[in-house]
Amino acid sequence: MYSWENPDDRVAIVQMNSELRHAQLELLSAHCATHQLRLRFSSDDLARFGQRDILRKAVQAASALNEYYSSIEKKIPRDEAGPEPFSRLTDKQIADAVQRVSVYLQEQREHYLPAAVPLGLRQRSVMAPYFSAGLLDQIRIVELHGEPMPNPPFYAEAVSLGFLNLPQIAHMSSLTFLDVVVFNESMTERALFHALVHAVQFQILGLERYTDLFVRSFVDTKFHFSVPLEAHAFSLESRFVAGPADCFSVEDQVRIWVRNGRY
Repeated sequence: MYSWENPDDRVAIVQMNSELRHAQLELLSAHCATHQLRLRFSSDDLARFGQRDILRKAVQAASALNEYYSSIEKKIPRDEAGPEPFSRLTDKQIADAVQRVSVYLQEQREHYLPAAVPLGLRQRSVMAPYFSAGLLDQIRIVELHGEPMPNPPFYAEAVSLGFLNLPQIAHMSSLTFLDVVVFNESMTERALFHALVHAVQFQILGLERYTDLFVRSFVDTKFHFSVPLEAHAFSLESRFVAGPADCFSVEDQVRIWVRNGRY
């Protein structure tokens, strides 16, 4: 068993947490892909028509992961379990949360804007098949290079109300504040694409509606990556990673979801 007092063990513990963070991000991506399946297809249809070898492998992988992480959860001390999750919030509490998140997003935009720079020629070239020139002209970016953003000041109160599984800002690749994108580390094309999807959502929905949809969906789903706004960004990100042969307009995709009431 590792000990923090042992210098060699400390190095291993840091590496362990780095790999844990990577695994958690991959699990988020898998969760979002599964959420997309759940939104579009019933479990009965998947059981009847899903390709058998792929379905069995997915079920086996999910079962093995559940067993592994459940065994770890049982070893976490009870006094670290945190508050009980919320059951139901009043309309006023939800409205207050929407207002706080909206103010936070606007304030962070104004905070980071003076240090933000336009997209470079390379980034514009890669993103041009998916996003309008007008949006790419408007976007400004900031790279923090390992000095991550802190959690919002209202997180402590949210946790006391039972909001568990709040997205930890320091562990996120980026955060989109309307038209300003802040990267905790150096920017990657994949992270930039994901962030720009949110910029399109802000552009089409507006700050107030975006925030209202996000907060209410988070209250319903309990996980930020299950919020349709986030799930859609992950879904389109997966298409982007699949290769340039599948070029598409992100704006058109967002408008389809808006028109069909999927947000």
